[in-house]
Amino acid sequence: MKARMEPHKASPAAYQAMMGLEMFVSKSSKLEPSLLELVKMRASQINGCAYCLDMHSKDARAKGESEQRLYALNAWRETPFFTDREQAALAWAEAVTLVSVDHVPDAVYEHAKQHFSEEELVNLTMAVIAINGWNRIAISFRMVPGEYQPVVRKTENK
Repeated sequence: MKARMEPHKASPAAYQAMMGLEMFVSKSSKLEPSLLELVKMRASQINGCAYCLDMHSKDARAKGESEQRLYALNAWRETPFFTDREQAALAWAEAVTLVSVDHVPDAVYEHAKQHFSEEELVNLTMAVIAINGWNRIAISFRMVPGEYQPVVRKTENK
């Protein structure tokens, strides 16, 4: 597989705009990093984005996510591995990703409202929007999976 182009080089301003949303989601949304990685993985599974699945499975593992939960993510409804909050986030991510199928059903919204404040739900939606955008960029330009390595941040000893 060969990439069609490097979009960040072809249009740096467009790439920076996407990075602005990504930075908000990862730094300012106040959502748990583990929850964000699960949402990114689930949307990427739905969209069939190999590049993003490779990236976010590595990021999730680097942040301590278990292989068991990552392997079972596609069937999250049938496992006991995810918290109620994570299940609500995954259902929301699926509904927003598949918005053309059934819009976002009221039941999914009501369930999400039980586990997220209004601000958190908007921020979660922004996270889903961001990963869907990245999926479309990676798929459209055939970004090649396999080479990405997560940045491991050292923690200070106290």
